[in-house]
Formats: sequence, structure tokens, C-alpha cells
Amino acid sequence: MSATNEVTAPEQQKAWLDVSEAAAQLGVSPMSLYRAIADKRFPAVKIGTRIRIPAGALAAMADVALRTGSLIDIADWREVLMTG
Repeated sequence: MSATNEVTAPEQQKAWLDVSEAAAQLGVSPMSLYRAIADKRFPAVKIGTRIRIPAGALAAMADVALRTGSLIDIADWREVLMTG
């Protein structure tokens, strides 16, 4: 009798995150992220009563920070996403 090896596919990366998921990835509290979103300092989409964060925005900010070796301030997120 032969043993069956199961290979699991890597988890699909989400395109959209809820505020708690994004806050956890950033290492901040959800309330801090809600405040930044309310102040229009952080990209988000509101669908009904739900707020979603585009995962690509987090990736773009991280990419710019890594490529430039500089601090990315969320107050400048629009510029970061436009020039990425």
C-alpha cells in the first residue's frame, strides 16, 4: 500500500482586507487605522457599512519604502501610490 502525499497550494493572497486584517499586518490598532481612513489619510473603499483596504496599497507603500530606504508617511499615501 502506498502513502498519498497531499500538496497544498499556497494560500491565495487577498485583494481586499478588512480593517482588522490590515491593522494586524501594519502592527497598529484597528482604531488607529479607522481614524486615518476617516481623516482621508489612508486608502479605503466603503461598501455599504463595510470598509475594505486594497491590499495593493499596503504592498505599494512597502515597495516604495524598501526601494527608497526611506520613511513613508501615510499622510503622503496619495503621492506614494501615484509615483509608486
